[in-house]
Amino acid sequence: MKKTMCIAIAILMCLASLAAAPVELEMYYYKQENQEGLKKLTETYTAKTGVKISLLIVPNDADATMAARAAQGKLPDILQMQTYARVWEYAKKGFVLDLSAQPVMKKIVDSSKASVTYNGRIYALPMDYAGIGIIYNKEIFAKYGLKAPTTARELERVCAALKKNGVTPFAGLLAENWSAGHFITLVHTSLLVGEKKIPVDKFVSDMKAGKTSYGVVDTAKLFAALDFYRDNMDPKASEWGWNEQQAAFAQGKAAMMVQGLWSYGAAIATNPKLDCGFVPYPVFNRQADNKMYADIDSCFGVSAQSPKAKQEAALAFLEWLASPEAQKIWIEDYKLVPAFKGANLSSMKQPFQDLLSSVDKNGAYPWAFSSYPTVVFEDACKNGAQQYMFKKIAADKVIANVDAAWASAK
Repeated sequence: MKKTMCIAIAILMCLASLAAAPVELEMYYYKQENQEGLKKLTETYTAKTGVKISLLIVPNDADATMAARAAQGKLPDILQMQTYARVWEYAKKGFVLDLSAQPVMKKIVDSSKASVTYNGRIYALPMDYAGIGIIYNKEIFAKYGLKAPTTARELERVCAALKKNGVTPFAGLLAENWSAGHFITLVHTSLLVGEKKIPVDKFVSDMKAGKTSYGVVDTAKLFAALDFYRDNMDPKASEWGWNEQQAAFAQGKAAMMVQGLWSYGAAIATNPKLDCGFVPYPVFNRQADNKMYADIDSCFGVSAQSPKAKQEAALAFLEWLASPEAQKIWIEDYKLVPAFKGANLSSMKQPFQDLLSSVDKNGAYPWAFSSYPTVVFEDACKNGAQQYMFKKIAADKVIANVDAAWASAK
């Protein structure tokens, strides 16, 4: 009897120990720009709750990795996703939970909800409002008496003046295809919406129906912009990845870089003395037509494949992200603009204020690439732009490949 009692007590103690053990979550993320900021965010949460969050980074083309994990039923508990198409894809496949009824959704700005909505339901928490444009070094510009370009002609004059003084205009990044993919879609969307007056949703709908082509815009202007951008980079830009681009800009070897503001955070981490500004990349010669390429960038979803306890823990983490404590870390350490109502952005540096001021004054062009089928952006746009800038593929072939990829996705 005593032996039986001892065994029973031991089992109960073991079960109690297991029940008391804190939940451990795995978070996948792709934003490599400020890993320390995300690390601080998760470590702060762990210190408060005991819930450990291990981080898994897959910075480029994570589709294959996530598809393999999904096939095994082992998706990470929390998934950082790009908005629009990626959310739609994961929601359609049943990879992520419906978050529509979660209290945290009442705390986000209404305009951000479209980026994470599929069939009328919300499947992710929109996290950062970001812009892609020209980050420029104010000290270099002041040294040569230059002003931030507001038109295409002004940009041409700025680049000519910089080269005349031995300064590389743009810190390039061509060894990795994603930056070239952002650039071609930035110019394409500007021409599509700003010149052709075709809304992005109509264009995407027509592409899905096979009623139009990626070449519906003025392709001569599109590829002239890619030529100009490449020709004003360092000659070794084809060998430069993320680290080389950031180093060249942070060290003042290049006066500008076409990037999202996530790159600014990385640059000032290397050189805290950098004094920068942020302006739209000017595709047109009419200033009012040049707008920030800005939208909700990333979001967090909760895996539908995770056990119930882990799902509940992940949802609690998303709820905490809306707290003043978490927002402070997101803004000051992660250095991104949150999508929560009433966020205090007063501590953010000048480039972030430039973004918000520009959008408030002149509006923005949406991130059309986030609405493209994944294969179109990941393969046809990214690779097409990169190979064109390497002079390995002709402009008409890039357009044909995008059209073919879209038809295949359809």
